This record gives sequence, structure tokens and C-alpha cells, in this order.
Amino acid sequence: MNEKVTIIGGGFAGSSAALALAERGIKSVLYEMRPRKMTPAHSGGNLAELVCSNSMGSRETFSANGLLMAELAKLACPLLKIATKNTVPAGKALAVDRESFGHEVTSAIGSNPFIELIRDEISSIPSDGFVIIASGPLTSDSLIEDMKRITGGSALYFFDATSPTVTLDSIDMSKAFWGNRRDPNGADYLNCPMNEIEFKAFCDALKDAERTEIRDFEPDKLFEACLPVELLVQRDYEALRFGPLKPVGLKDPNTGKRPYAIVQLRREDSAGEYLNLVGFQTRLKYPEQKRVFSMIPALKNARWVKLGHMHKNFYFDAPRLLDEFLRLKSDNRIFLAGQITGGEGYLEAVSQGFSSACYIAMMFRDSEPMIFPEVSLLGAFPRALVSSKAECYQPQKVSFGMLPPLSENIRGRRPRREKLVARSFSALDEFIERYKP
Repeated sequence: MNEKVTIIGGGFAGSSAALALAERGIKSVLYEMRPRKMTPAHSGGNLAELVCSNSMGSRETFSANGLLMAELAKLACPLLKIATKNTVPAGKALAVDRESFGHEVTSAIGSNPFIELIRDEISSIPSDGFVIIASGPLTSDSLIEDMKRITGGSALYFFDATSPTVTLDSIDMSKAFWGNRRDPNGADYLNCPMNEIEFKAFCDALKDAERTEIRDFEPDKLFEACLPVELLVQRDYEALRFGPLKPVGLKDPNTGKRPYAIVQLRREDSAGEYLNLVGFQTRLKYPEQKRVFSMIPALKNARWVKLGHMHKNFYFDAPRLLDEFLRLKSDNRIFLAGQITGGEGYLEAVSQGFSSACYIAMMFRDSEPMIFPEVSLLGAFPRALVSSKAECYQPQKVSFGMLPPLSENIRGRRPRREKLVARSFSALDEFIERYKP
């Protein structure tokens, strides 16, 4: 196979596609503009950089994220293998060491003879050969304009925010404890409790804190699953206390009681030197983040190594522009993968990049690809994106609701999901045996 596939973007989707194509003996040229040209959210030049959380979601098979992960594992997805090798403790979630994961992905791609890595911006889509556009939500303006020219459509967008990170040695451990709300014997999260007075004072300060002004900011363009904490607290203090600060399932060993509110921190690296504040997306001004978040008792003297910020994320109107393979309806040699499709989440991006590689391999071999079974999330997720009937197409994460209903009526959430998982695995086994994706 002498023809090279052009991949635009070295994030999760692009890296996943390049590695999967290489395993299938297909050469690719991967363009990544970083570090020559940086984005508002990235901090380095590693491929597959984790911009927000370092968690790829639940590993529990009976969660939608866990099922998608299991499906990718069944197909030996190479990027998932690298993630699994670079985990940090996070309970039942797959969280990775940002640096070691990024270094290994970059090394694996840079040393692969089937992948040519070009560190430069590409501002127009190649006019021939297969193309995977995986440039992510922070796609450069020039490429966005070229995509709009080809598709005849305008880009949609939403605003997303990131969470701050602190050093472990700066936390007052007399006012914090390790634990996991879903596992009474777990110790994967550092919990920083607050009593009612402390929580309400924190909320008052958070509500009145100064925010960064963002050009063209529209509050209704926020992604509902990652709302900034200062917006949550404006809605209702209880929205914060039973959102990211929920104390359910945790008992403070110092008091023997459940705290009024809990701020959880998760390890960012395998050594455990850095921790990020789980669910603390924010667009507060940097000095305000330090002032307000230091009101959390255990973080009074915390050293902040990274602060939260907000950025504008672009994506395209999948129902109007893409087919169920996430190819342009107007040009089936061009695939889109990752957040630029309106699919939200690291694992979702991995799955789309991987699927694009599988479909291109089929097209090299058989001229026409076969889509993954609709009873698997690998097949159901892209179908759900392109068949969305929403008046305004919004980003979506993978969910069990995307799968076709069972033919039998099964009572109980867990038994029903067990059947859905078994059905997916059976269909995937048959698909793999028949089509060798």
C-alpha cells in the first residue's frame, strides 16, 4: 500500500488513527502544528496531550464509557494500550500520567516507519487521497475556513473550561484524607472537607469573584457536562454541593462523620506530586482562583502549578455534513474524527480515530467499508451523532441510550446493561471474524 493517508491533528483522535493505520500496514502523514504554533489550551508539544482532566473515564464495563473501552480493548486499539500502561490510581476510572503517556505516544509515533510526523500547520485539505481531519476543537482559523469552503457550512462552537492543579506537598494533610466514595477501601482521591460555614463562605466568594473576559463569550454556548464552578454556584449553592462537591459515600476519619461538602483531588502523575481539583472548571481571573480556592481549608497554603482557563471549541454540524462513517457526505475520502465531530470526551476521540483507520483499511482492501455493529457503541455512537434531531446540534458523550433497545423486556438497570454488554461483545466477535477491521 503505497498511498499515504493524511491525518491532520496529533491529539487523541489523530494519534489513535495513525497508530491503528500503522498496525494495518498503511502509511500516513501526521500533521501537528504544536509546538511551532500553540493553542490557547495546550502547554507543550507532546502528541495526545490531555488538555483538561487526566481521566479517560470509568473502566466499569456496565457504564457506557467502560463498554466503549472494552470494545476498543477487544480490537487491540494501540492508543488504549499505551494509556493502560501509564495509569495513575483513580478508583474505577482510567486516569493517566500526563507526561509519561504523552512521551510514550510521541515516541511510538515518531519512531514508527509507517508514520511520517510533520510538525507544521496545514491550512488546507489535500485534494487527493484519504484524509482524516482530527484537528480538534482548537482547529486553526485557516483550516476552519477551508473546511467551511468544502462543506459549505459554518462551524458551530461551545466554550469549555479547565481545572487548576496543586502540589501534594503544599496541602495541609491534617485537613484532608484519602478515600473513594464508590469504594470504602479505596484511597485514590484526596478529599478536602468543608463544614457548612466554610462552604457557604467559599460559595459567597466564588459567586462574587472576578472572571476573565472572553471575546464573543455567550453563556448559552457552555457545555453542560463541564460547567464552570462559578456558574454552578450562581444557579444554586446546592448545585455545587451535590455536583462536584458532593460528600456522598465519604466519612472524615477525623470526625467519623460525613462532611458537609467535599473537594476531591486526583493524581496527575505516577509519582503523585501533582493533583488536580476534580470538576473545578473555571474562568476566574488567575489571582481570584488563588484567593477563592485557598479558602478550602486544606488548600490554604497550596502552591498552584496550573490554573484553570476557558477556551472556545469548534465543531461541525455532523447530522448535516457527515455519513454514519463520519465521512463528508460530499467527499467520502475525507473522514472527521474527535471533538470536531461534536463527539465529546477523550475515549470518544480515541474510538473515532481508531474507527476511521479501520474503515480506511477496509477501503484499501475491499473498496467499501462495513460499519461496526449498531448494537456496539463503536457503531452506535457515530450513528447517534449523525442522526441527531436536535434543533441546535450539541456535543454528545457516549451513552447506553444510543444503543438499540433489547428485544426482550428486562427489569432492573444492571441486568439490562449486562444483556446490552453481552450483545455488543457477541456482535463484535462476529464482525471481527468476518471483516477483519
